[in-house]
Amino acid sequence: MFSLTLNRRQLYDLELLGNGALNPLSGYMGRDDYERVLQDARLVDNTLWPIPVVLDISEEAAEQIAVGDLLGLRDGEGVNIACLRVNDIWQPDRMQEAHAIYGTTSRKHPSVRTLLDKVQKIYVGGIIEFFQQPSHYDFLHLRQRADKIRGEFESANERQVVGFQTWNICHRLERDLIINIAKKNSAKVLLLPVVDQNEARSREFFSRVQSCEAILRHLPQGIAKLYLLPVMMRMAGPRETLWKSIIHRNYGCSHFVVGPNDCSPLNEDTSQEFYGKYESQEFLEKYVDEIGIQMVAVEEQSYSVKKKMYISNLKALEKAEKISNYAEKDLRNDLALGNRIPDWFSFPEVIQGLSKIYPSNSQIGFTLFFTGLSGSGKSTLAKTIEAILLARGERSVTLLDGDIVRHNLSSELGFSRAHRDLNIQRIGFVANEITKNRGIAICAPIAPYRAVRREVRSLIQGNGRFIEVYLSTPISVCEKRDRKGLYAKARAGEIKQFTGVSDPYEVPENAEIVIDTSKFSVTKACDEIIDYLLQNGFLALT
Repeated sequence: MFSLTLNRRQLYDLELLGNGALNPLSGYMGRDDYERVLQDARLVDNTLWPIPVVLDISEEAAEQIAVGDLLGLRDGEGVNIACLRVNDIWQPDRMQEAHAIYGTTSRKHPSVRTLLDKVQKIYVGGIIEFFQQPSHYDFLHLRQRADKIRGEFESANERQVVGFQTWNICHRLERDLIINIAKKNSAKVLLLPVVDQNEARSREFFSRVQSCEAILRHLPQGIAKLYLLPVMMRMAGPRETLWKSIIHRNYGCSHFVVGPNDCSPLNEDTSQEFYGKYESQEFLEKYVDEIGIQMVAVEEQSYSVKKKMYISNLKALEKAEKISNYAEKDLRNDLALGNRIPDWFSFPEVIQGLSKIYPSNSQIGFTLFFTGLSGSGKSTLAKTIEAILLARGERSVTLLDGDIVRHNLSSELGFSRAHRDLNIQRIGFVANEITKNRGIAICAPIAPYRAVRREVRSLIQGNGRFIEVYLSTPISVCEKRDRKGLYAKARAGEIKQFTGVSDPYEVPENAEIVIDTSKFSVTKACDEIIDYLLQNGFLALT
């Protein structure tokens, strides 16, 4: 029997299939169900189902199996969890899937980017036979099968159960919402924080769960139960809201809480909103009778300074209430700067836990990542900043200049996109090791592609801070500075895949610092960078 080792996303789907959370599915979808879901948000038998649940495999693996075969499914430790009786094998149109499920084919949507760049090309479907559930090593008291939780509610004759799902840290707002929702609906609350854990967010995962446990201690006794929901967020907006409602119904919920931006991604480009505010609520309202779960629609809320409580933004506008828009991003900023957190925002034990995983900028390492065209001034600025930081003597400083890294770390690599990405990944790995040991890494590659820069940012931000410095110097200026004559050779066709001439440079979307060195002297440019580090608490004010 041929077998596969599943990644984290696939293991989450497998666990949900095995614990009753994805009823009526008994395995991965075949092609007919998949295509009907894309077209109509329904299975072939007309059951409402908005999100594909499929197993993606490589083309090499697909060559090893055929319809009718048994396919073993293993976890990362090689333990055989289940086997799949293959009923269907096909190559999907992933652009069509992106448009149908996410409403866009833009790679600015993080899940579209994952679908197009990381999900493997072949899908297989079929019935699953389980040998055991995936193993866990944390919060075992909070991990329970969906069908067992539903059975407990039914045995206790608790027919009014509100599902409250979150993938954020819980604060006083969430506590107040839970109490108000429970009272208004005369219901118990099932709190299901999402176990959407990846390498960059693993520490936050523990704090998120611990914040939910803290919330329980601040609730009336017996009003809520807490378990973990092992699901990889799709961030598919309205379709995912409907899908999560079905999942919560399978956990025994009669109601499901839906916020104003439910299941929407955090936009990297703030000029683009993938889903409208309250769009998920409007979409779900059409189907509540069919799926047998009622929606508890929550409006956007802010803290009323006068009433010392959270109120809806609409009510605040009507009554001209003075409100505070202090939110999670402000909390992270204050933690980074070592500022006091408002007492009304959260609980002391939650803030204490967060301060451990998000220490102030003065206590952690960081990476200064210079990026820009050849000749934009990266090496000059990086070397000058290195000298300034070494003179200050506050932390260890390591310079990873593009040419130096190419010679010492990536000498065997060429200049294809794959090799360029691998070079940046190696730089990111070294910078991450420096950063997590509270050092300063200064990187100065061209790094022309956004995707790999995002990847390195995600890696480093799990252990420290990533500060992108984009040198926006025009290419005409870069060419004039070219002492090696590289641009001339590239324009003559002597150098292939040269960034800015025969290969693209993808401009950073949200660089922390942007400098055009044709307008700034080296001294002035360095002053801008050092001022940023001082203002944000990375360096001590002297």
